[in-house]
Amino acid sequence: MEDFNSWKDLLNPEFYIKMGGFWLILFIVFAETGLFVGFFLPGDSLLFVSGIYAVEIIKETFGSTGSDFLDTTLLATGVAVSAIVGNEVGYYFGRKAGPALYKRPDTMLFKKKYLYQAHDFFEKHGALAIIMARFLPVVRTFTPIVAGIVKMDKKEFLRDNIIGAVLWSFILIFAGHYLDKLFMEQFGINLKEKLEYIIIVIVLVTTLPVIIKFVFGKKDDLSKYENNDFE
Repeated sequence: MEDFNSWKDLLNPEFYIKMGGFWLILFIVFAETGLFVGFFLPGDSLLFVSGIYAVEIIKETFGSTGSDFLDTTLLATGVAVSAIVGNEVGYYFGRKAGPALYKRPDTMLFKKKYLYQAHDFFEKHGALAIIMARFLPVVRTFTPIVAGIVKMDKKEFLRDNIIGAVLWSFILIFAGHYLDKLFMEQFGINLKEKLEYIIIVIVLVTTLPVIIKFVFGKKDDLSKYENNDFE
């Protein structure tokens, strides 16, 4: 894919990889939780596809290490650090200004229902939510804010944040890289030529729990949030 001429490209991980490379990938990962507006950008699919392009990404940015494993590790480490920093920014924001978000009107980029869903998710799963949320689109954007609002212990949050970020980045990036090699060597299939199908599958798998919750879950009792100052 060489030309990007449609708004649909904004949902295509390959667009960001080819147009911005390593640093744009890191920014998107950070923005998803650090700037609270990245939930509409590709997250899991971006990491998986980045893994497929790991060697090219590192070579263009720093020069190749000569090892596929080291190149992929470098990329996964950078993504993990960005994810950790993004979550910490979200957590800090939640502690300082989070309660006001429950009174903020909805906008195109901000919906209170996402905050409510993240709150319920956090309340149900406790500290494990920080780790689990990494693998759930939308939820991972607002979970660190909620953790800050409910004043989760800073050290515990940092611990779970690191675990979740490392698992998320290394699993998805290494899966992309080595599945690409496996399919090429064993079946002669180049995953770079099947990216549209791969993205669809990843989006369906990662968003299915959120969709089920939204469609079949009980409606949020908004009053219980509006009357709660979370102090």
